[in-house]
Amino acid sequence: MKPAAFDYVRADSLEEAAEALTHYGGEAKVLAGGQSLMPMLNMRLLKPAAVVDITRIAGTDGIAEKKGAIEIGAGATQAALKRWPKLGKLAPLLAKALPYVGHIQTRNRGTVCGSLAHSDPSSELPLALATLGGEVVLQRGRITRTVAAADFQTGLLETACEPDELVIAARYPVAEKGAGYAFTEIARRHGDFALVAVAAVVRKGAVRLGVGGVADTPQVRDWDGLDDEALGEALNAFAWEMGGSDDIHATARYRREMVRTLGARAIEEARRASAS
Repeated sequence: MKPAAFDYVRADSLEEAAEALTHYGGEAKVLAGGQSLMPMLNMRLLKPAAVVDITRIAGTDGIAEKKGAIEIGAGATQAALKRWPKLGKLAPLLAKALPYVGHIQTRNRGTVCGSLAHSDPSSELPLALATLGGEVVLQRGRITRTVAAADFQTGLLETACEPDELVIAARYPVAEKGAGYAFTEIARRHGDFALVAVAAVVRKGAVRLGVGGVADTPQVRDWDGLDDEALGEALNAFAWEMGGSDDIHATARYRREMVRTLGARAIEEARRASAS
């Protein structure tokens, strides 16, 4: 299939892109990597009045450590982040999650901010953002605002980004000294969206677990001072709280079992990393 007709706007600056979104009254979509947008246009799941292309805006592909966070620009690709020399030291959770994100070909085009804006509940980068307690920077016209991950992802493929706003950066907190991190998932094939993905952080005995692929948004829980038996009970309760549903890929029962199994596995790995 081919997309429905739309206007094409090639922006030369983030301000110009934001103004174009305002001009079209929220009926425009932003093109960055296009790995999610283009299939949805071709299948006519989306019929925007315009597509605003930000791929040629200079200076939007930066990745840098700023004030205790890794700030990733709107144009930075997933592959560029994976190659970033400081990634393993400053963001071990991201380093563990990125190999699960699509394939080499899609990571070369797909952007980090685009993945967050798409907000697929099975996507790894939104899960990592939620688990680490990161934030997203949005721009409308010349006005910017910052939204915490917990408030940014609002539902299935839905975010707090208004139709005339643009995601211009994402911020992932840098690793804490002495903390351990782990990430794992299960999918039908490597590179597919996860049936269930889990991200674990252990610091001073406290456990934080994020789960994607079960609820409409990544779900995060914190536990402190639990022994193995109590932690198992907490994982079971967490699995049931998220609900989940049957689909063509897996049953809700299977997903609950994976939350318990993968969650325990990730927490144990994070504990070992914390102790090392």
